[in-house]
Amino acid sequence: MRHLLHTDPVLPDIPTEMNYVYLVRCADGSLYCGWTTDPEARIKEHNRGHGAKYTRSRLPVELVYCEEYQNRHDALSREWHIKHMSRQQKQALISSGRGKSNAVRGQKKQDDIPEPAEK
Repeated sequence: MRHLLHTDPVLPDIPTEMNYVYLVRCADGSLYCGWTTDPEARIKEHNRGHGAKYTRSRLPVELVYCEEYQNRHDALSREWHIKHMSRQQKQALISSGRGKSNAVRGQKKQDDIPEPAEK
């Protein structure tokens, strides 16, 4: 599900995608910060083991924080800043509740994610 919610100010007739910075809590309790244009699809990618190398061995992941930006530059800048925060600062950001986005409606909880089939 792509989010085409605004137009480019330089080329106003061309819609551009919204950009998101997100934090997920991994199964081991660690936090991972990333950037995407489609949070719902990205969380699914992580939980299928196709996301970042860091999260592959820490599945499942759960979205705990998400912010929306109109351009990639701002989202990547915010991602950089969040990645340089201490764990305590990230926890405070999550606890603030202001970043939990409706961008990922219907996200499954950890208990709802099926176990991989045995071979």
